[in-house]
Amino acid sequence: MKNFKQHIFIALMGLQVVLTITACKKVETEPRDWIQADLVWDTQDKNGTVAGFFLNSVYTFIPGGFNRIDGDFLDAASGDAIPSRTNTQVEYFTNGRISTLNNPDPYWGNSYNGIRAANIFLANINVVPVAALTKQYWRAEARYIRALLYFELVKRYGGVPLIGDKIFTLDDNLELPRNNFADCINYIVSECDAVKDSLRLETGANYTTSDWGRIPKGAAIALKCRAYLYAASPLYNGGGVENSATLKALTGYPTADASRWQKVVDAAVELNALGYYQLQGTFNNIFLTNKNTEVILSKQGATNTSIETTNAPSGYGAPALSNGRTSPTADLVNAFTMRNGLPITDPASGYNATAPYTGRDLRLDYTIFYNGVNWLNRPVQTYEGGLDKPGGTTVQTRTGYYLRKFMGNFATNSTYTNQSHNFIIFRYGEIILNYAEALNELGRTEDAVAQIKLLRTRAGITAGTNSRYGIPVGINQADMRTLIMNERRVELAFEEHRFWDIRRWKIAPAVLNGQLNGTRIIKNADNTLSYTNIPVVTSTFTNKLYHMPVPYSETTKNSQLLQNEGW
Repeated sequence: MKNFKQHIFIALMGLQVVLTITACKKVETEPRDWIQADLVWDTQDKNGTVAGFFLNSVYTFIPGGFNRIDGDFLDAASGDAIPSRTNTQVEYFTNGRISTLNNPDPYWGNSYNGIRAANIFLANINVVPVAALTKQYWRAEARYIRALLYFELVKRYGGVPLIGDKIFTLDDNLELPRNNFADCINYIVSECDAVKDSLRLETGANYTTSDWGRIPKGAAIALKCRAYLYAASPLYNGGGVENSATLKALTGYPTADASRWQKVVDAAVELNALGYYQLQGTFNNIFLTNKNTEVILSKQGATNTSIETTNAPSGYGAPALSNGRTSPTADLVNAFTMRNGLPITDPASGYNATAPYTGRDLRLDYTIFYNGVNWLNRPVQTYEGGLDKPGGTTVQTRTGYYLRKFMGNFATNSTYTNQSHNFIIFRYGEIILNYAEALNELGRTEDAVAQIKLLRTRAGITAGTNSRYGIPVGINQADMRTLIMNERRVELAFEEHRFWDIRRWKIAPAVLNGQLNGTRIIKNADNTLSYTNIPVVTSTFTNKLYHMPVPYSETTKNSQLLQNEGW
């Protein structure tokens, strides 16, 4: 079997070839703008070649995350970064410009298009005479993608219409009401449970390097774990902000139930029982090694230099063009602890404001370009007037920082070389954080500490004389909750978690209402540097932003769709 990345390319090329062939006919008796059903669902094709192309096209609906909001990361609307350019679409989330007509993350159509494609595949694949095991995998993969797309809808909008296996035609009644939140979570989880034993096992002979990117069993458990995590979180677990009881049931559980956290624990334990997933020894290796035991599922991308050229500091020119699109905030930088695990605000941490990046959590070095970091054979210069912050109209950092995460190791290179840039959907580090959060919410705080210690060990945090990795002895549940939130922030930065985390925790007003900060660095006459925290942009958040607006185009077509509150 060919490499799965090539499968996607071949699928697109296959469509192009068929379109070319059909276009050569002088007379068309029927529209020929798509591969015909008799070719896709060929009863004589024992290899299922074109049916395989169709399934690969279903895979393309899996969401990515690299600079996907008009060239910016979604994290640029989470308080962890701002776009280096001004007047960008991602800022609509923080400046009040988002509306039912103007949403830079309009995922409704994409998800339902993917759900329809999965349903078409499931309705027809049985007639194709591929091997039974292949058909088992393919059907399970299509059902999983469908469940994942429903989760993408639910985390944005709350409950949405569940259509099951239905393939609608123009003659059908398309005015469907939204299912409530509980129905949607139950459906997603039930689909994960239904397909998990029909997917490839990570350790089996049927999940080789050539199949990397195909959906394994662990991905079904990981999606279940994340769905339960959201469902147990304050926004959804009886904490809805709506005044209407009907809308509250659409966007979450009407009443709180702390026992919902146990389902998160159970899912994490189930994934651990697979005995396959483990943390990588080096943090950056997760993103640079295509196939590794921390990645559970990733969206396959091209091997190129796009992340580097889009986000690396803008002072680097040809042959290593860099556009510096992303400006992490000082607020995020300050969230990284010292190497002893203590926050920089702790007098015992050893933090030195005149050398602010010395002795910090090593994840900072893998996530952020700060002044003095070596890159392409020279230090990054983000001091005022430096090569990477020259002033003027050039697109450059607005905060004193650039995004480093996901990039190759080019400290001593003269230019970039192609890297594998797959966007990770699920990884084991997230499962550990989910597990720790749920354990703490169930009152098992010391069990949660044990999980966080795993991540801090990998991050290079020193154990200390008490082997607590900076976690206070006897830490209480509330303080541990805050610590886990921060650990999640630094571990999963720019992986499209923070935007949703601050919503499900119901802390978005505290995070996003007010100033976001940067660091102004002045190079003095004696070549020393002075660092000053400065406000760079004012952000706003209102309660209606806890849930995205159902698109206007959908509510005008379907009068049964209730709009979320405030829109």
